[in-house]
Amino acid sequence: MKKRDFIADDILSKIYQNKYKVGQKLPTERKLAEIYGVSRYTIREAIKKLVEIGSIKVIQGSGSIVNDTKYKSPLIYNSLTQKKFTDIQSQIVYFKKIKPDDELLKIFDLHSDQKTLWEYQRIRIIDYQKRQIETSRLPYILFPDFTEEDVTLSIHEFVQRCGYKISHFITSYTPVNLDKEQATLLNCKKGTAAMKIINRGMLHDGRVFEYSEMVSLDYSVSYFTPFDPSNHQYRAR
Repeated sequence: MKKRDFIADDILSKIYQNKYKVGQKLPTERKLAEIYGVSRYTIREAIKKLVEIGSIKVIQGSGSIVNDTKYKSPLIYNSLTQKKFTDIQSQIVYFKKIKPDDELLKIFDLHSDQKTLWEYQRIRIIDYQKRQIETSRLPYILFPDFTEEDVTLSIHEFVQRCGYKISHFITSYTPVNLDKEQATLLNCKKGTAAMKIINRGMLHDGRVFEYSEMVSLDYSVSYFTPFDPSNHQYRAR
């Protein structure tokens, strides 16, 4: 783990421990550099990460202030969503309509007259490096005006522009090694370690609006997870 990431995670931990409270200023860059035994540049990089994920805000002349973001979501950050949309570019591999197989029919709960999905694959580019392959499907019946241009931008922003309210996501993670095709798309070696992420997006009315399979390099994620004593007791039996 890079020093800036360790420091960011440690400060996050202290925020959740209430050692740094909401509205409170963090120690100065100079003091944090002394605490962690690193340069002020490394501290600035750690602070930048905390700003990107919304845990603190920097006010000119006042310093770094802890934001009121605790407990609002179990996801603290992952290495892709902490980036602003303007920091992420998309390279489209393909964009087309498909007929869903039985598994996709079940996922989207489609009827016989709705058997058409949009499918696209795009490469996500962060800091000028190819970091993720995303293959996604959306129901044609919900998004008849979906275009290739929309694929280059934020899909979730597009969904909201269409008047739908996004409720939640169901996400699973599996470590994998890149196959030859994936390695070619990401400009790296076959067998490189990566994370496979399967994501199912749900609307407020219970419909699935998106089913995505992603393969990401250098993927990291942090969650806030309250302790569940009843679940612990069940597992201990």
